[in-house]
Amino acid sequence: MPTYEYECARCGNRFERFQGITELPVKRCPRCRSKVRRLPGTGAGVIFKGSGFYQTDYRSSNYREAAKKEKALPDAATAKEAKKDDASGKAKESGKKPTNREQVKQC
Repeated sequence: MPTYEYECARCGNRFERFQGITELPVKRCPRCRSKVRRLPGTGAGVIFKGSGFYQTDYRSSNYREAAKKEKALPDAATAKEAKKDDASGKAKESGKKPTNREQVKQC
């Protein structure tokens, strides 16, 4: 239930009421019984507690398994890089002109 803030038009009394959304607004000041107006609220602070608030909380099991495999095999990625570097190095050493593909890989 939200807290609403009111201000009296006559005496300037400011007060708050803890009311349900469907309840009727306060119409009279508790001090002088004059008309009041409801002030714009500042809103409430939102607290994100528990699971379900992050995108990664809803990842599929296939994604999680693939990520585990990827973490377990970091040497495989570096081996592929070494193989690529080795292939481009051979072309340079032999004096052959590198192909377009090799040039693109070097960039």
